[in-house]
Amino acid sequence: MEGASGDDFEDQSDLQASKKRYHRHTVQQTRQLEMFFKECPHPDEKQRQELGRELGLEPRQVKFWFQNRRTQMKAHHERADNSILRAENENLRTENIALREALKDASCPKCGGQLTPGEMSFTEQQLRIENARLRDELNRVSALVAKYITRSAIPLNILPDFPFDITATGTSDSVAVPSILEMASRPGGVTESEKPVIAELAIVAMEELLLVAAETDGALWSSVDGTKEVLSQEEYFRQFPRGLGPRLMGMETEASRETGLVMMNAAGLIDTIMNGRWVDMFSNIVSRAFTTQVLTTGVGGNWNNALQLLYAELQILSPLVPTREFFFLRYCKQHSERVWAIVDVSIDGLRDNPAPQLRCRMRPSGFFIEDLQNGYSKVTAVQHIEADHRQTENIYHGLVCSGAAFGAKRWLAILQRQCERLGIMLTNNISARDLGVIPNANGRRSMLFLAQRMTSNYCAGVSASIVHTWTTLSGAGEEDIRVMTRKSVNNPGEPPGIVLSAATSLWVPVNSQRLFEFLRDERLRSEWDILSNGGAVQEIARVATGQDPGCVVSLLRVGALNTSQSNMLILQESCTDASGSLIVYAPVDIPAMNLVMQGGDPATVALLPSGFAISPDGAVSQRTTQEGGGAGGGGAADLAEASSSSSSGALLTVAFQILVSNVPTAKLNLESVATVNSLISSTVQRIKTALGCC
Repeated sequence: MEGASGDDFEDQSDLQASKKRYHRHTVQQTRQLEMFFKECPHPDEKQRQELGRELGLEPRQVKFWFQNRRTQMKAHHERADNSILRAENENLRTENIALREALKDASCPKCGGQLTPGEMSFTEQQLRIENARLRDELNRVSALVAKYITRSAIPLNILPDFPFDITATGTSDSVAVPSILEMASRPGGVTESEKPVIAELAIVAMEELLLVAAETDGALWSSVDGTKEVLSQEEYFRQFPRGLGPRLMGMETEASRETGLVMMNAAGLIDTIMNGRWVDMFSNIVSRAFTTQVLTTGVGGNWNNALQLLYAELQILSPLVPTREFFFLRYCKQHSERVWAIVDVSIDGLRDNPAPQLRCRMRPSGFFIEDLQNGYSKVTAVQHIEADHRQTENIYHGLVCSGAAFGAKRWLAILQRQCERLGIMLTNNISARDLGVIPNANGRRSMLFLAQRMTSNYCAGVSASIVHTWTTLSGAGEEDIRVMTRKSVNNPGEPPGIVLSAATSLWVPVNSQRLFEFLRDERLRSEWDILSNGGAVQEIARVATGQDPGCVVSLLRVGALNTSQSNMLILQESCTDASGSLIVYAPVDIPAMNLVMQGGDPATVALLPSGFAISPDGAVSQRTTQEGGGAGGGGAADLAEASSSSSSGALLTVAFQILVSNVPTAKLNLESVATVNSLISSTVQRIKTALGCC
């Protein structure tokens, strides 16, 4: 729900003047305003002035448009809340009628005659009074949960202790075990009796997150090497006996926290994380996610005390590593004027008996956010996961078991990089590193939106998600090539037809930074890119997306050896942070790209992205974890050290998408599979040869 900003309450004279001078925005103006609103619902005065200059509007007109749009969104949320309340009221009315009908048929247990209040015994009257009192108490607690959730209402043991091993190896053969997705998608959502339990879990989880994020006395967190923190499991369970209970059999603990500055104010961060934009923000980690139920949208006109239930599938960008499914609650609370916290915690065992088949579980994790009132926020990320590592492939074992793969350092690094990117997208300032033929800020913004969609599509199609069906081709063990096919129909962002995806992951004995610089350098592209046919590649446009020189969106022209004519354009985005690197690219239609660079709508440009995902191999991190007491106390790895160590290597995922037929009903032939198998094998071999890894 959108809250009112300070400029929403300025003097009435401006509002009256705006009513007299009504202005109908053009379609182009409205589209640009909507695009900006999705990224920043509360622009400051400087942003309003810049946007007004771009669109030919007065800053006052821009301000009033954003005020009206926020009001519309608030009214939409209120209508949704009213619909829920009406449905609950109807259920109560139906229950009331049923109770009245039941009372009409009540009879005396002694004589069988009609029972009247005057005939009740003293004991029966006391029981009815107690029953009414308990019903009133239940209604009061339910109302408290649904609207405010400000304090603990009832002492509960949140999740039951299960009498059998709930791990990836399975449960009792006589019990039907639901999947995480089936449990999260249960029709009807949570019941009234479950709401108090969820509320209590949210409150307990928030209290735990605050203590874990802020602890400095060394009881919970201890430093192993001066940089890496390890969580003491004994002290943790002593301080937090409530919540999810003891660690499940077969699970290992991955616990980490990381603090840093993020280039976004607290209101913007809260709004991003509490609505659907967090999936795009963390597309490197989140394969897919959706909100299953909104229990409350918050109070006070903002996200304070908002409580949601969500399903998420988290990923490593490789088909070798199984994704992690979570069904969890997300609770947001404002603790002071400038301090917020958002906590996530699994609720897998809350509603079903038996519990779902678990391979991972999330203890209280999330973000502690302090607004610094200068456009930045100080953020502490906490990740506390229990997971079964037994299905992890050998080459990813060090990265996953160290906790670096899904740890707090990875979440915070991606958040910092994405907020830098967003800040650049919303400004008109031209970086000294920018290059080329993009004429205006709208063109830069459209190009960045297109690159963001390209990268998100690549990340969504590389992992071992439960919605992907990978087929392994003949190969050499862990370097097997995996392929899958899908139909693209009525998708304006992709060409229609049959799409063949192929991917492989391998360990490369070179520094991850060196590998990243080699693959993103257009001057060296002909050494690995078979499709360039040995032609020279020229960067004709560039937009910086962050402070790191490796974070750029580029437009490349590929020329043939036997002609000076340009054959095609390639849109490429490269990005890097403490958690790893990405190079994603796709061939683009020249007329469509010219339209985008003029500020046109990027949503209609068809893309099939390919590219590379690079991670440190986790060898240094794994050694540090073992020295600090094993995986049970795992925290975020020192990825920078792993990257710079001469003895460490890099994990590389190579993935291609190819349109094998423009007819969605066509059959896949073996020749297409053989072609993509040869393409990806040759690319890997060329990379190894160029880097001297053969």
